[in-house]
Amino acid sequence: MNEKKDSNIKEVIKYWIEKSTESLNAAEDELKAGRFSFSLNRIYYSCFYIVSAVLLQRELRFKKHPGVRAAFHKNFVKAGLISREHGQFYDKIFEARQRGDYIELVSFEKEQIERWLQEAKDFIEVVKKLIQN
Repeated sequence: MNEKKDSNIKEVIKYWIEKSTESLNAAEDELKAGRFSFSLNRIYYSCFYIVSAVLLQRELRFKKHPGVRAAFHKNFVKAGLISREHGQFYDKIFEARQRGDYIELVSFEKEQIERWLQEAKDFIEVVKKLIQN
């Protein structure tokens, strides 16, 4: 039975990694189209999905974004497995995505989104390495 559980977890981890990649690609498409808030949304979700994958690898699951953030910080940032800067980036794009999705008249600059997209690519690669180890 443990073998089946391990197999299922691996499938779900693979699923979250694929969702992360799809969201990152969508972020690039939205950026090219000049839809900066939508690009930011996809940037955040690309990071959220990869964080969900690495947490699941440790058999940690959460239904809400704050739970994912808290567990990520506790198990990876505070544990020294992820840099403080990467933890701060994840918080920053979470907050920016919240503003972009839920507050009226919020807009973002192209250069800012380009920077966050690049930072997200780096963040995702760092987290993927933890999953592979």
